[in-house]
Amino acid sequence: MFSSYDGLCGIGELAERVGVSVKTVRFYSDSGLLPEASRSAGGHRRYGPDSVERLRMIRSLRTMGLPVSAVRRVLDEGDDAGRAGGALEDAVAGQLRATGSQLRAMRWREAALRSVQECPAAERAGRLRLIGAVAAPPDTAALARFWRAWLPPRMPARSVTAFLERAVPQPPEDPDPGQALAFARLHALVSGPCDGDEPTQPHAHRAAGARASAVLYAGLAEAYDLAATEMRQDRDPHPGEALDGFVDAYASAHAAADTPDFRRELARQLAADPRIDRYWELTAELVSRPAGRPEPTPGSAHDWLVAALEDESRTALTV
Repeated sequence: MFSSYDGLCGIGELAERVGVSVKTVRFYSDSGLLPEASRSAGGHRRYGPDSVERLRMIRSLRTMGLPVSAVRRVLDEGDDAGRAGGALEDAVAGQLRATGSQLRAMRWREAALRSVQECPAAERAGRLRLIGAVAAPPDTAALARFWRAWLPPRMPARSVTAFLERAVPQPPEDPDPGQALAFARLHALVSGPCDGDEPTQPHAHRAAGARASAVLYAGLAEAYDLAATEMRQDRDPHPGEALDGFVDAYASAHAAADTPDFRRELARQLAADPRIDRYWELTAELVSRPAGRPEPTPGSAHDWLVAALEDESRTALTV
């Protein structure tokens, strides 16, 4: 309770009690967050005893970074005892999400700056242009567009989505300078003009029709998973379940039988197909296993399976 005759206080006393400036109190009053109880004969603002706690609540919410609109919702809900709770919880949750995004952006910005700082002086201008072309945190939309143009036309949306989940790397939450640079190079790779007029889609992947393409990529995804398990155990390419699934994906898509002749022809086609190795090399730099070993990517799993197929074909010819 204030000591004045009417139980109210002026703007200066209220500001002093809460530890804020008079200008701050005036701003919250003008914003409708802190109602005045009355005005004096001279037109000065007068506030009731409950204004102290209300102003403290406003200050706390604003200190956490909540915008005025969110503060108003929290206060309005507190003023209406008949309304269900949730405004404060929603406001805090929203602010946590926003703060998390800001922190992630700062971590990416720091990694990018360190990448520029740590490179030779003669390369810094070029490195800065490369890094500066990528938002912080980075967006993977350009990578997704690249693959959508690369995939066979008319593939079912579900199959496209499943492929993109494997082919488009998610930027790490807390990157190091090397990862920031790798993503910038990856972004430049997929955003730049293509060389020549030849499509990059492998000949062996050009299955006829949308259904055959979906069958092919679904089968390849399973084969890549099996190969990745072998690779994590540092096993050299070899025949087995992963290779059989790999070959079966192509055979099923092309309505062909899995015969030794089919395998030899498939090995020949895959060896001659256009490659996008640089994409997978950069992708591998974004993810790593313990001890710094690269996590298998669809590209490295494909290479492992092709090597196993070529080795099997060479062995069959010598028998």
